Amino acid sequence: MKEEKRKIYYLFSPYLRIFHWIMVLAIVVLFITGLLVTKPVTVLGIEPTYTSMSMDWVRNIHFIAAFAFCAAFILRIYGFIVNKGDRLFPRVWEGHFYSETIDVALHYMLLKPSHAPFLRNPLARSSYAGLYAMVLVEILTGFAMYYMTEPSEIGGLLFGWVNVVLGGEMMTHWVHHIVAWLIILFAIGHVYMVLRADIMEAEGEASSMFSGVKFLEHVPKDANEVEPPKEAK
Repeated sequence: MKEEKRKIYYLFSPYLRIFHWIMVLAIVVLFITGLLVTKPVTVLGIEPTYTSMSMDWVRNIHFIAAFAFCAAFILRIYGFIVNKGDRLFPRVWEGHFYSETIDVALHYMLLKPSHAPFLRNPLARSSYAGLYAMVLVEILTGFAMYYMTEPSEIGGLLFGWVNVVLGGEMMTHWVHHIVAWLIILFAIGHVYMVLRADIMEAEGEASSMFSGVKFLEHVPKDANEVEPPKEAK
């Protein structure tokens, strides 16, 4: 029997893990309520916003989830400041980033048997940066629509320009809707890749969002970005 000696790397702070699970819950709630707001299930009476599911409640839940998500993202940024493992963006300014990204991508496309060990590989970092960009679009377009009725208030002044840039509220709504679907597609791919990594590499990819740690046999190429590891017992 081959004995494997793995090291424990503390990677994700409580701030990132809390943000992750709030984000998961918020995305599910926002997507479902957003679809209901876009196309209510049944319409009763003359008022188009009144349905058997009470559209006022649906919209309020959508707004509460949006504000909770924004608050959680601020927590995410704080975690990035205080913990080295809570990286926000890929290090595109480092030349080796591109060759390493290609190396990982070839492995995921089954064109290479393995890739170099990473705590968080560059392809994953790039995908998270794309997710944050989509989240930013959702925040801007969402608040632009939310504050349309108060153009002279501070919210309208901060986000009113989004409707102007996109060419009107209808286009803002369309962009908000399309990007929401792109985030759901990202989530599906993310779950697949996490489960795949957990099964094939057994480094604690899924459990790390609960424990904050990963278990690696080989020294990862980005080990210098986190605290020194401990020996697994």
